[in-house]
Amino acid sequence: MMGKETRLFKSEERKSRSDVSEFLHQLADKISQGQAVLSQGQKEITVQLPQSLVLEVQVEDEDKGAKGVQHSLEVEIKWFDDDQGGTLELR
Repeated sequence: MMGKETRLFKSEERKSRSDVSEFLHQLADKISQGQAVLSQGQKEITVQLPQSLVLEVQVEDEDKGAKGVQHSLEVEIKWFDDDQGGTLELR
């Protein structure tokens, strides 16, 4: 039986490509440090990141009918409480 998913934080907003790039650079620095604090308005969450992470990258096209095709590049970082060692590579 699968566990229940609980959304703790979500943000979606239109940004320029350079703003998205800057955010991802800042996030990368926080991942390297092992902790990230995400905030928007009154919402804030601190995420503790272990040494070993699962990195999932996905590219999708979704037909939105009259709006056309929506393209997405999704980056998901996952871990379990007891994750140990591992290697992340970016080529």
